[in-house]
Amino acid sequence: MADINGFWRSIYKITFNFPKDEAFNLTYQIRRASDSIALNISEGSILQSKLEFRKFLGYSIRSLAEVVTCLYKAKNRKYISEEEFNKLYNESYSLMNQTIAFRNQIKE
Repeated sequence: MADINGFWRSIYKITFNFPKDEAFNLTYQIRRASDSIALNISEGSILQSKLEFRKFLGYSIRSLAEVVTCLYKAKNRKYISEEEFNKLYNESYSLMNQTIAFRNQIKE
């Protein structure tokens, strides 16, 4: 089972090896998207209706999808190894499934 904080730390760590000319492009984008996963869950969980919370969980799921796209770009540009990609892809897949299952349990 993947955890959001460990996933975020792994994403942040790999970006230190990205080329400096990616600082305001892919590095910023993947870090922002990985931050957004937990931030949307947090924001949606406080003083929101169940419907609103489900909406924020959807934003979190979309942020995870954005991270996966950035991981593909990083792999294709040879910024991360196939092994790093597979590890992070599997973690994101697990987090996505967990978040979807949680969202599906919240009834209106």
